[in-house]
Amino acid sequence: MAEARIRRALDSDAEAISGLIVQTLRLSNAGDYSPEVIDRVAANFDVAGVRGLMASRQVFVALDAARVIATASLAGDVVRSVFVLPELQGRGVGRVLMRHVEGLARTAGIQQLRVPASLTAVPFYKALGYAVVREVVEGDERTLVMARQLNVG
Repeated sequence: MAEARIRRALDSDAEAISGLIVQTLRLSNAGDYSPEVIDRVAANFDVAGVRGLMASRQVFVALDAARVIATASLAGDVVRSVFVLPELQGRGVGRVLMRHVEGLARTAGIQQLRVPASLTAVPFYKALGYAVVREVVEGDERTLVMARQLNVG
């Protein structure tokens, strides 16, 4: 599965990205967050929300044939909104997508990437060499900001 093709997201991908993110939140993150937190986070990723993100950051998709199976975005030195379809998690798609984003960041001269990680995603980012920098608590939602040095040059 790690041979997924990665490209910049197109406006026509917004609906698929929205569906992917909401499904992943509801299935993969349900063990770590209350339904209220998931509903609140999912509301940010409706189609209009995804289009807004696409206008303000570099959004990428991983494709299996023509199907969007994962997404990630880069906003300066911060990786955001990394999601892989639940049935494909653990098959290397997220790793390939992160390596793509890290490569772009390196090319841009970024020396350290940060990622606000859900509790669910911390083991994934740790496996990629990210370390917890600090905890962020907003009401009943906890995330961990993680960071990784990039070898630039």
